Amino acid sequence: MKRRNLLGAVGAALAGTALPLKVYAQQSPRLPLVGIFGSVPAEIDGFYRGMRELGYTEGQNVAYARGRLAEPLSVRQLLELRPTVVVTAGGVTGVRAVLSADDRVPIVAPNLSDAVESGLAASLAHPGGHVTGLSVQNAELAAKRLEVLHDAFPELRRIAVFGEPEPDAAATAVEGLTAAIRKAAGSLNMQLQVLELIGPQSFDAAFAAAGAAHAEAAINIGGRYITPNRDKFLALAAQYRLPIVCHQSVLSRSGCLMSYGPSFPDLWRRAAGYVDKILRGAKPADLPIEQPTRFELIINLKTAKALGLTVPQSILARADDVIE
Repeated sequence: MKRRNLLGAVGAALAGTALPLKVYAQQSPRLPLVGIFGSVPAEIDGFYRGMRELGYTEGQNVAYARGRLAEPLSVRQLLELRPTVVVTAGGVTGVRAVLSADDRVPIVAPNLSDAVESGLAASLAHPGGHVTGLSVQNAELAAKRLEVLHDAFPELRRIAVFGEPEPDAAATAVEGLTAAIRKAAGSLNMQLQVLELIGPQSFDAAFAAAGAAHAEAAINIGGRYITPNRDKFLALAAQYRLPIVCHQSVLSRSGCLMSYGPSFPDLWRRAAGYVDKILRGAKPADLPIEQPTRFELIINLKTAKALGLTVPQSILARADDVIE
């Protein structure tokens, strides 16, 4: 099979491809291609918006192709198209999924935690490899979610923590994260039950364990399993009547009681700046990994009503958005 026909066939197999890749492969062989792995439309729209703000028009000076991180075949198929740069969700795990298929492609990660501890970067200021992007400080944000939960409902004591351990994560990073959460819980007089999620198949057992321990509320750490499988996760939260403070707005808009964390659409919009630099010749090794600058508190009053909870006016006044 000729290369251009192979690329066209591969492109057709990729779900969510922005530009028909048969057209890309046959008519625009020199157009730079940006590969995208993500599962939240609002975040990907943020990236597209950032690219438009920087002067990129799809089909004129850039092409996009989207694949699915959860499907190794999809990852390999997209990378066979030889993208100039890849933007990927999923943190360290997402980056490793791409690197396992192509260890030379430049990668921009909009929500990369533990980049140094995982060995993906030499330092935040000088990554030194093929990966750059924006870093999310999980320990600090998890502690902050406990504080938000306590401020809203100070009577709650038994709190479940849904964690998603990164494969091959450094022990020091895991210990540091756990220590930060337990320190925050101790100062708030909360008792923690840490429940590890190892895929969507583990959701049922985790919620059953939380129910058996009479958990009164929960927070989550990370979302590589939760976010793409949010319908199942939030259906279980409703079934067990468990109020949860989640890590990103797409979850509170889907049914979490509250969310606190960086604006993920804004992180993806800022990722466009990295892609622009790489398309102009910069190397990820020389592009510092930055920190989030915008954080948001979202409250879902529909969920609060379903759970029989009244969110104090003082907390509503702090919210960036209230879903009614």
